[in-house]
Amino acid sequence: MEQFNYKKYIPYLAVILIFILISVIYFSPAIEGKKLKQGDIDRLKGMSKEITDFRKVTGENTLWTNSMFSGMPAYFISMQFDGNLFKKVSKVLQLGLPHPANQVFLYFLGFFILMLVLRAKPWIAAIGAMAFAFSSYFFIIIEAGHNSKAAAVSYMAPVLAGIILSYRGKYIAGALLTAFFLALEISANHLQITYYLFIIVLIYGIYELVETIRNKNWKHFLKATGVLFIAALLAVGTHATSLWISSDHTGYTTRGKSELTDNKQNKTSGLDRDYITAWSYGVSETMTLLVPDFMGGASYGPLSERSNVYKALIDSGSRSTDAKRFIKQQFPLYWGDQPFTSGPVYVGAIIFFLFIFGLFVIKGKLKWWLLTVTIISIMLSWGKNMMWFTDFFLDYFPGYDKFRAVSMILVMAELSMPFLGIMALSKVFEKNRDEKALMKGLLYSIYIIGCVLLVLAIMPSVFFSFTGPADAQLFQEWPEWLRNAFSDDRIRIFRIDAIRSLALILFVAALIWLYLKSKIKAAYAIAGIALLVLIDMWAVDKRYLNDENFVRSAVVENPFKPSEADKEIMRDRETGFRVLNLTIDPFKDASTSFFHHSIGGYHGAKLKRYQELIDFQIQPEMNRLFNTLRSEADLRKVENVLKNLPVLNMLNTKYFIIMSNAGPTSVMNPYAMGPAWFVKDYEYVQNADEEIIAVGDIDPIVTAVIDERFRDELGEIIFQTDTSASIALSDYKPNHLTYTSNTSSDQLAIFSEVYYPAGWNTYIDGQLKPHFRANWTLRAMIIPAGNHTVEFKFEPTIYSTGEKISLISSVLLLLLVVVYGVIEIRKNI
Repeated sequence: MEQFNYKKYIPYLAVILIFILISVIYFSPAIEGKKLKQGDIDRLKGMSKEITDFRKVTGENTLWTNSMFSGMPAYFISMQFDGNLFKKVSKVLQLGLPHPANQVFLYFLGFFILMLVLRAKPWIAAIGAMAFAFSSYFFIIIEAGHNSKAAAVSYMAPVLAGIILSYRGKYIAGALLTAFFLALEISANHLQITYYLFIIVLIYGIYELVETIRNKNWKHFLKATGVLFIAALLAVGTHATSLWISSDHTGYTTRGKSELTDNKQNKTSGLDRDYITAWSYGVSETMTLLVPDFMGGASYGPLSERSNVYKALIDSGSRSTDAKRFIKQQFPLYWGDQPFTSGPVYVGAIIFFLFIFGLFVIKGKLKWWLLTVTIISIMLSWGKNMMWFTDFFLDYFPGYDKFRAVSMILVMAELSMPFLGIMALSKVFEKNRDEKALMKGLLYSIYIIGCVLLVLAIMPSVFFSFTGPADAQLFQEWPEWLRNAFSDDRIRIFRIDAIRSLALILFVAALIWLYLKSKIKAAYAIAGIALLVLIDMWAVDKRYLNDENFVRSAVVENPFKPSEADKEIMRDRETGFRVLNLTIDPFKDASTSFFHHSIGGYHGAKLKRYQELIDFQIQPEMNRLFNTLRSEADLRKVENVLKNLPVLNMLNTKYFIIMSNAGPTSVMNPYAMGPAWFVKDYEYVQNADEEIIAVGDIDPIVTAVIDERFRDELGEIIFQTDTSASIALSDYKPNHLTYTSNTSSDQLAIFSEVYYPAGWNTYIDGQLKPHFRANWTLRAMIIPAGNHTVEFKFEPTIYSTGEKISLISSVLLLLLVVVYGVIEIRKNI
């Protein structure tokens, strides 16, 4: 038996230690106990407050919350899927590093594994991992709090590694690697990123199929495809609960098909086209892949004393202190097509250069696959700027219409470009390299990229206007000389970064040239390239995520403080009422949900019917009330408006929060209808179009609007007026509502709760009874005469069943990986 060679593993361990060190140094405030202030995580705390409080008190998961949008499933807010063990595996891979250093380490690790599978030397693979990990968008999403997105991005590369390994004949190793990291990918719970990974895999599969048809090696292709299919099934099984829930729930959300027939041209079977493409990357904006602040960087930022605006102010006679104060404002530096942006998608000037270099020196299907992925990624990111291509995917690619922010698809290019670039770099340091071909490719790449950057740096205003869509409105009060100075600053920012990118590329090209000419050793060339990549990416990322983003731990743990209005409302011990906060945009807010049951909220997949109710009824009612309050109308006019808010009243909106001279103030609504009530009349409507309009025209305390589809539940019953009838909410839990009713005859009850058929069961005195939908989005049922206990319980069976499947699949997959690992280790000892 040969002695185990530990030395050959030292470079790999050294690379891992370097990854850890870089991550920790970049996020050094985290070591000091500070925490990253992330906007989306703050909103998550608001969204999930009721859910987490319930879990703390009962030790159970609630699958429903009433804290936002008048009630919705808690599936994708703060759910715990205990059956899936891969959440714990992900934590193990993070090595106990503080957040967000742990996330950047996963970026490193995943791409490093991919490069090793491609047989790159560890130090070359480390350069690729570093370049990928520091891609600007990956840091920007961390700053924003898109943690699930970041985790999903981390596992894309190793999933591809497993697939490539399988098609290279390592069937078992490739299948297990694929299953292991695909399970982690799915457990990240960001289906949009996983969908983009599927597109990359699909394109790779097409190239493998074409090669198989040419070579007629069907046995190998079918064997590799077969083991990967089994691997995928096993990985999917580990997260059966969330995937099953997603499949069942999506149709009810804004990602499902609408029943309304208005604006058909804009509709898809999922989200509306204009919503999907609202964040479309500009065609010229694609150059941010090469020049970071090509379009000015983030939407808003301060200027420096080197700026033209500062100099113009001084020249105009302003005092330096006033000029310094002025330039510290947040200026609209970004002049691109997107509504706003936190920063550019920058893969790195060096990686962009190596990608072009790779197109000349890499041969075979991998090059064409990665080029195809890059082109498709860029074209789809253009969204409305290339609508014919976007429409093709929306209409013919199942599931593509479920996702918004098409610019996000650039994550595909952020993976494919360093992939090809590092493969090209590996070619340079191979023993049996074709130096002539490499030198030729190097020179062509320098000519192409160098000429483009040189021309842009010399005469940028020839190609671009450096004006944004909103400039005219933003700067209408500025004098012309100041507007011109600001435009010059945009040009200055553009030119500085163009020259910066050119310099970095020339330095790297020089190192490669010197090595190919045997002027320097490989170790020096590799170290120099690694250092330049780190300098490039580190400096750009620090523009968007730096020490200033870290705050004291207490600030992160308690993101919201109650206003006096919140405190006053919380003194009301009645259960079941809701609050509408008019001091902010209530439908992009989670702070209200932290303290109350909110009419609004913040979530990317709210229920579609509720969103349509917002668009057609709630927003107009809210505007009427807001305008009345702003006009300082007398009490009689305010009460008249409150009385004529049928939808907000039927949703039991007991309090409005408005802004007054004293700050946020609560206004009690005496016309809120309570948790439940009996109506004496109802009317049928034929379709969704009629129902959404009718619900705003009725007096919901008297009449209910019922869709024709529920005629079998209700029929033509005539309900007798019973002035003594009562129904009240006697016990509240988010997933279990209990009412007591007392009537002398059968009555039609309307509940101010959102109707959701996939899981809510109704019981009268313990007996299962039917309920149906009324008033577009509420629950209704017939209550028999007498004293009764009425219960609504949220009991979706898919959760419990899915958790069992997840646990079995997780255990099986982990056992297979451990057994295979033990066998391989014993072979090498």
